[in-house]
This record gives sequence, structure tokens and C-alpha cells, in this order.
Amino acid sequence: MALAFLGLSIFLFLTLDLDGASFSPASASSSSSSSSGSALEITYGSVIKLMHERTKYRLHSHDVPYGSGSGQQSVTGFPNVDDANSYWIVRPQLGVNAKQGDTIESGTIIRLQHMKTRKWLHSHLHASPISSNLEISCFGGENESDTGDYWRLMIEGSGKTWKQDQRIRLQHVDTQGYLHSHDKKYQRIAGGQQEVCGVREKRADNVWLAAEGVYLPVTASK
Repeated sequence: MALAFLGLSIFLFLTLDLDGASFSPASASSSSSSSSGSALEITYGSVIKLMHERTKYRLHSHDVPYGSGSGQQSVTGFPNVDDANSYWIVRPQLGVNAKQGDTIESGTIIRLQHMKTRKWLHSHLHASPISSNLEISCFGGENESDTGDYWRLMIEGSGKTWKQDQRIRLQHVDTQGYLHSHDKKYQRIAGGQQEVCGVREKRADNVWLAAEGVYLPVTASK
């Protein structure tokens, strides 16, 4: 696991615009915290895995298209912790004055970019393959993004800014669907992986937590 995080750190150093900031990998433990005892902040540019609270599966994508609906790159829940296809880069929405290392408040619209394929977590009105809820896909690329990639961060509880291990919901701006998963699993192409979809009601299966990742330090105010 330590080697995996070292490799991820090198990837970040080589490919992300860090604006001169230094960074260090967070512990792989889902209960890890900073040396000061406070929870780690999720900031723009951080690379994280999102864990579905109830099933403990990680939000995952891979270069495999859906066989129905949009035909775009599929998004699933993956059972294993140590899979490189479950890393997502936290990005701001287009056209806002946000920079690497900025903290993210509840209610903020964000984008999640799949680290390996560089596509964006996306949704629309196509039906999801198993449950016929809203389909969740990956779409676009570095220079191709639209409002279908916009997700509103909703922190559960009293926290104002997003931290590791904090219960959150992500609501899709265009469809109003919450990022959702459940025990319904694929049998063939993504056998053993569970469906990720969007539902418009708040449910227990809408809740996610930021788990493993490389957390960029908070940028000091100037």
C-alpha cells in the first residue's frame, strides 16, 4: 500500500499543476487524520477515493462503455481498496475563482475527474442498467466538460468544509439526482461490481465518505 501511494504522489508531481504547493500522502486507513489530531481537509487538486458508507465499495470507473443507455464510460462500485481505477481528482466548476489547495464548503458545486481516463463523473436522463434510475457515467476529457459534470457537495451534520471521513451527499445539478449505490451487482462485464446510479430522493444509500487518497494541503491565505 505504501508503494501505491508513493507512485500516486509521483504521478501528481508530474501531471498536476500544484502552484508550487508541497503535498504528502494520507494514510490508507479510512479513519486516518492529520498529526494534529484534526481531520484532513479535502481541497481542490486532492486525489481521493469515495467510499459508499453502507457497502464500503469505492466509486470506480474503467474504459468499458455501458451496453445500454448513453453508451458512455461506465461507473460502478468496486469492492477492493487497492485499485487504481477508483481515484478521482477534485476540481472546481468551470469559470470560478478557485485554486489548488482551497477548501470546499458545503453547498459548493464541484467536478470529479477520473484520474486514469481523465473523464468527468457525469449524469443525465438515461436509465441506469440494472435499476432504471438515473445513469451515472464518465464523459468528456481535459478540455471537454459541461454542466452534466456538476455535483453539489452536501455535508451531513454540522461541518462547514469537506473533510476526510465526513458523511456527504453529492447531488447532480442538472438532474437533481443524488449519487447512489446499492447491493445490486453486475453479472458479466463488471461482474461482482455494484451499480452506481442517481436517485432524486434522499436515502441512506446516498451517503459517501472520502477515504484513501493524496490530500493537498490547505493554501495559506495571502
